[in-house]
Amino acid sequence: MGSTSDLPVMEKAAAILDMMEIPFEMNALSAHRTPREVETFAAEAEGRGVEVIIAGAGMAAALPGVIAAGTTIPVIGVPIKGMLDGLDAMLSMIQMPPGIPVATVGVNAAQNAALLAVEILALKDEALARRLKTYKEGLKDKIVKANEALSEVKYRFKVN
Repeated sequence: MGSTSDLPVMEKAAAILDMMEIPFEMNALSAHRTPREVETFAAEAEGRGVEVIIAGAGMAAALPGVIAAGTTIPVIGVPIKGMLDGLDAMLSMIQMPPGIPVATVGVNAAQNAALLAVEILALKDEALARRLKTYKEGLKDKIVKANEALSEVKYRFKVN
């Protein structure tokens, strides 16, 4: 993340990775305030066994792009709401130059970033793929239960 002020958003990604039993690193790195550290992180990530990087940043949101420029590991960007409701951060991530892709999720959607990372990792890990499938089936169950509860809500002209 760009700074620890991003933690309330990025901890949603950490919770998913933890639930899926995926070892992960959590760092505060700023493309503008600690550029050498970001460069080192990107260059050394593959050697440390990192397979996917989730990078959250707000405002200018250069962090995911700078990391993507320094590695061949897939980078998933999480635009963090700040100025302009996060639109500025999102645009800086999705408008990367050719050859430097950053997969980008919605504003503050760190949970989806983690799930995308899980999907990537599950391509070569059957146990992880099973955990992901169970998780997604649980999402369906939530909606089924919600509809059961909604069936009890009464309005004069409600027909279901």
